[in-house]
Amino acid sequence: MVIRPPGVGAFHFITLAALRATQLMRGCLPRIDGEHSVAVTAQLEVANSKVTCVQATADAPPGPAETAEPSAESTAATHQEG
Repeated sequence: MVIRPPGVGAFHFITLAALRATQLMRGCLPRIDGEHSVAVTAQLEVANSKVTCVQATADAPPGPAETAEPSAESTAATHQEG
């Protein structure tokens, strides 16, 4: 049984864990060590603050998060244009 962190509601915890489990099933690397099922790994990551929720603001439309470092795909696209 995974204990939810204080201040995190049950719905928020399980929703975030379900989204993370989906990412893990699609091939993302786990952020914790150990041999656990995908569901337990996701719950442990949320409980240990290894993954967090990013809130969308009214100013920014929902979409992929911007990163400080461009991905290889966006860099390649930039070089092909010029």
